[in-house]
Amino acid sequence: MEEQEKKTAATTGDEVALELMKFIATSTGYGKGVQQVGFSGKGTRSPEEQADALLDLFRKCRAVVRENGEA
Repeated sequence: MEEQEKKTAATTGDEVALELMKFIATSTGYGKGVQQVGFSGKGTRSPEEQADALLDLFRKCRAVVRENGEA
């Protein structure tokens, strides 16, 4: 019974972190890079870089959710 409660709590925390990540990513364009006109030193991010940025954002969101859930 305790294992199921822990699993539910972890799933719920991860779901909250995922929703937070999606909100931040969609409202700010996080992970997509900046579309610039003209000459620029760096182009848009590759799909791998976008995925890495989103995974990093999820890890940060999960840490925040866990930190605030224990308080």
